[in-house]
Amino acid sequence: MPSNMADPAVAGGRDAVEIGLGLGSNIGDGPGNIASALRLLGNSGALEITAVSSIYKTAPWGYLDQPPFANACALALTRLSPAQLLAAVKQVEADMGRKQTVRWGPRLIDIDILFYGDVPLSIPELNLPHKELFNRAFVLVPLAEIAPHLRLGGRSIADAAAQLKDAGIEKWAGG
Repeated sequence: MPSNMADPAVAGGRDAVEIGLGLGSNIGDGPGNIASALRLLGNSGALEITAVSSIYKTAPWGYLDQPPFANACALALTRLSPAQLLAAVKQVEADMGRKQTVRWGPRLIDIDILFYGDVPLSIPELNLPHKELFNRAFVLVPLAEIAPHLRLGGRSIADAAAQLKDAGIEKWAGG
């Protein structure tokens, strides 16, 4: 672990918790934007990345008049609380230049916290596990790639991904 993860003072003395992140981009170099976001998150001291999926190409969802997305998932360890982690994620999005647009519209980077250990949470800013996780192939397929045995809320990620694998998602060429 990076030295800042081993220091309990970094996040109030909490034990490290496994988290899942979903990342997406469809402005500029999508795979490059995802790689930059992961690097910034790791360098921030907020988390230690333990696994990253392949990059997947997916059709836009919600707002359809936009380019396809590059999507990936990552597993990480953090000592931050869910609220602190959300603030760190939003800071990386802002540092990368994310601008607010139409809902589900084009974005330079989008980082979603998918789960925080096995802790369910529902506050105005954050629902964990992510409330749409089991409805989105662009999250389930890459997450199942790196965490095939993961179960959230009693549901198997791999089984859910298998049901949606033909829902317009494919590995990014060269990724």
